[in-house]
Amino acid sequence: MSSEKRNEISAWYEQHSGAIFRYIVLMVRDNQLAEDLTQETYIKAFRYYDTFERKANPKTWLFRIAHNLTVDHLRKQKPIETLKELLFMGSKPDTLPEDIVEIKENSKELYNALGRLKNSHREIIILRKIREFSIQETAEILNWSESKVKSTLFRAIPALEEQLIKEGITYEKN
Repeated sequence: MSSEKRNEISAWYEQHSGAIFRYIVLMVRDNQLAEDLTQETYIKAFRYYDTFERKANPKTWLFRIAHNLTVDHLRKQKPIETLKELLFMGSKPDTLPEDIVEIKENSKELYNALGRLKNSHREIIILRKIREFSIQETAEILNWSESKVKSTLFRAIPALEEQLIKEGITYEKN
C-alpha cells in the first residue's frame, strides 16, 4: 500500500468528506446511512485510486463515486420503504425565504420538499443550487450531458415550487 496513495486519500477525506456527507444525507435522509455511504465512497476511491485521471478534479470524482453509491442504494430499497420515507417529513412551516435558490441546506422547508421530488430533480437541485457545482462538474458527477443538466434543472425548479405550494408553504418571487 503506497503511503502517497494513503496520504492523498486522507487529504481528500479531510477536504471533502463533510460536503459529500451532506450531499448523501439530502439524498437518503438518514444520517447513519449517509455516514456509511460516505465511508464507502472513500473505500471505493482508495480501491480505484489508480483509475483516477489527474486531469479531473478530485472533488468531482469523489462526488461521482458518492452519487453512484447512493443511487445504487436507492435502487435496492424496497418501494414501500421509499414511500414511507417520503411521507415521514415532520412539521410544515408557514413561510419560506424570498428567493428559493438562496435557501441553505439546513432549511427544513427545502429538505422536506426535496424529499418529495423525483430523484433526478432532487439530485440536480442539490448539486447545482445547494452544493453549487458548475454545469460541467454536475454533468461529470451524474454522467449526463451539459444540456441534460440545464434542461433537468429548468424542469426541477418549477417542480420544487409546485411541491412547496402543495405543502402550503408560501414564498415571494423576486
